[in-house]
Amino acid sequence: MINLVYQGQWPLFLMILVALVASLSCHEFGHALAALRFGDDTAKRAGRLTLNPLSHIDPMGLMMVVFVGFGYAKPVPTNPRAFRSRYAELVVAAAGPLMNLLLAVVSINLYLLSLEMGWLDFADKGPQVFFVYLAQINLLLMMFNLLPIGALDGHYILPYLLPRRIANAYRYYNQRYGNFILLGLIALAILGLPIFSTVIGWSTGLLQWIAVV
Repeated sequence: MINLVYQGQWPLFLMILVALVASLSCHEFGHALAALRFGDDTAKRAGRLTLNPLSHIDPMGLMMVVFVGFGYAKPVPTNPRAFRSRYAELVVAAAGPLMNLLLAVVSINLYLLSLEMGWLDFADKGPQVFFVYLAQINLLLMMFNLLPIGALDGHYILPYLLPRRIANAYRYYNQRYGNFILLGLIALAILGLPIFSTVIGWSTGLLQWIAVV
């Protein structure tokens, strides 16, 4: 992203930054809301049951986004002992990516509806860039967080899809090595291996499937 500043594309940089901050905040809000619905008010008491970006954005994680191209928000605290269902962990983990999917669907279809109703003109590049980037960023966050490695949301979801013995083995090895694998993938991506560009390609391909207007 910082390359956009060097190229003098400040409006595009600011639009992407706003879209990214909003997307990360909605993602974490989704986790907090789902946890509360299943009986855990830890996130609410920590002030995380809000869409206010100041409650979710980690300064270092945001700086990494600007200068490296990827980063993170502050994880939502939960207390699994307070959950009222055996599937609560699954739903809470999935709530973040689902919130990103919802935001992507709303943003792209709101833009298309605005064109159809004449509220916007296709020649207006500002709204087009913002809403399309907002949808793409959310699809990318959804796809990335569903990867079942390290501390990503997918590592909570995958065990529910596996036989118990395999799920226990997966939890054990992911707890020991998952974050190292994730860091290794990030390092390989920085060195030029098309890992995250592949995920970006998948998320971009999903855009046409969620445009229903």
